[in-house]
Amino acid sequence: MKSIHRVLTGLALMVGTLTGVPVQSQEVQDFLLTEVANDPDFNTQGEYTGELGDAKFGAQVIARGDGLFDAVLLPGGLPGDGWNTTTRISLSGTTKDGVTTLTGGKWTAKIQKSVLSVQGEKSGELKQVKRKSPTYSAKPGEGAIVLFDGTNTDAWENGKMEDGRLLGIGTRTKQKFRDFILHLEFRSPYMPKAKGQARGNSGMYLLDQYECQILDSFGLTGENNECGGFYTIEKPNVNMCFPPLSWQTYDVDFTAAKFDADKKKTANARVTIRHNGVVIHDGFELPRNTPGGGVNDESLPGAVFLQDHGDKVRFRNIWIIEKK
Repeated sequence: MKSIHRVLTGLALMVGTLTGVPVQSQEVQDFLLTEVANDPDFNTQGEYTGELGDAKFGAQVIARGDGLFDAVLLPGGLPGDGWNTTTRISLSGTTKDGVTTLTGGKWTAKIQKSVLSVQGEKSGELKQVKRKSPTYSAKPGEGAIVLFDGTNTDAWENGKMEDGRLLGIGTRTKQKFRDFILHLEFRSPYMPKAKGQARGNSGMYLLDQYECQILDSFGLTGENNECGGFYTIEKPNVNMCFPPLSWQTYDVDFTAAKFDADKKKTANARVTIRHNGVVIHDGFELPRNTPGGGVNDESLPGAVFLQDHGDKVRFRNIWIIEKK
């Protein structure tokens, strides 16, 4: 138990602050794919932060393809960095002659050269940032079983890799688990014209039967079928989804359901998940398993299963520590 405590303490220290880096100085290799790095829509989409009037604001700008955009203004700051989790001011618009113009209600915004200028009930400028999860590239803790480090897929059934990344093609660990600490990193593809469940869909199944959704849900409200949600059961406390092609992290503390000698369930499975360093489920009790996994019995141990929906979701740096 001491080693688990050290891991949790270390992760808690790491997740204290999300790293926000001005877009002009952000290293490309860990966050972008070269084939879209010069796409003007891709470069315009993303997160912006600053002050409007005397108040901190964040903004998330979502590319919809062919110069079309949706956006939300977030009083207080970005998710996990000050946003009040309730107020969302919606805008939409298009790009013409290198300037993206967005409107919604009493608000008008223009994006040019990584700056979002806002006029409305409050006015000012927000600058584009690219955030990095504080547990990105977290090293395996004491006693960890390394499931994927970019060198091979030996720990996985039907595992395939490309350029040191594990492909999201429907693969599960050969080993089965009960209670554990799990660290997993994933990247959603850039699919601006896709919508809903067609936009970078995968899933992280715990014990091969509880699905925490993986999806490009950047800028959305955060429902139980969106990124971070337990599919059909529970939405995340906050949608911490980064823009597509950003590396994102799930840090999971999972305790399996308990059963008596007569196989009657005496306690639900419980889970705490940090998405990009922010708690999105805090000791949540899973009342049942979710559809689509390979196991349908909460009394059994199970694999970590990464779901396949045909989208180019990629994974890296996956490790697990069994709790005693």
